[in-house]
Amino acid sequence: MSTPIVVGVDGSESALTAVRWAAEEAARRKAPLKLVHAFLLPTRGYPDMVVTGHEVRQAFEQQGNQWLEEAARTVRDVVPEVETSVVFERPAAALIAESRNARLVVLGSQGLGAVSGLLVGSVAVAVAQHGKCPVVVIHDDVPDAGPVVVGVDGSPASEEAIRFAFEEASLRDATLTALIAWTDLLVENPYATRLRVDRDEIEVQQRELLAERLAGWQQQYPDVSVERVVVRERPVRALLDAARNAQLLVVGSHGLGGFAGMFLGSTSQALVYHSPCPLMVVRSEA
Repeated sequence: MSTPIVVGVDGSESALTAVRWAAEEAARRKAPLKLVHAFLLPTRGYPDMVVTGHEVRQAFEQQGNQWLEEAARTVRDVVPEVETSVVFERPAAALIAESRNARLVVLGSQGLGAVSGLLVGSVAVAVAQHGKCPVVVIHDDVPDAGPVVVGVDGSPASEEAIRFAFEEASLRDATLTALIAWTDLLVENPYATRLRVDRDEIEVQQRELLAERLAGWQQQYPDVSVERVVVRERPVRALLDAARNAQLLVVGSHGLGGFAGMFLGSTSQALVYHSPCPLMVVRSEA
């Protein structure tokens, strides 16, 4: 059996949007789709002596299976092979475990009954940080046209992101926008007036870096048209602007200067919360 695309399901509309996006992705890749619902028993909220822990767990399992079947039913015309699984575990831990044998893990941006961003903070960020495969966070809007945008910074994580971005652009017959954003703290520092900073030289260096990072991949994917973008801007702002008309944004899980296993809070985490299109976070093992 080939490696599946895994989706977290919790009964919310956001999760159903993620399931539909993942089904289209599975069809493109000719991959199976696996829907997972994970839960833990509440420690409060039901009266003692009225129901037992076993009855509560049974009710949660039944509800989870119902949500999974409803989700599977909506996409069986797109992906005939749909597996479902109910797991007694914290959602983040369950999905991280699933990621070890998955092509992608896909999540909605909001959970059932959650205030905006709550699921992102508690589950999606954790899965993107520790997942063993690319993690995709789906927001409400899922465009079916536009370029694939990839953030480049020269780190191993961004090298992996470039690879997946080329693959996605090829599968979707889409243009790839490769973006590198630079800010020099010395340039923005008020004391920089005492220093000689050649912005034009930095711009040239960044263009050369971007060309170097793309060269091998353009040879591997000659069918992909590439637009190179170099901007003097903070990475988060530049990527959010580029993603407004994109169908997918791809970034590494941490960039230059990040410790192994740490999430880049200043860029990737902000994009998990605010990306205007589906966001793919690619973690490098390097």
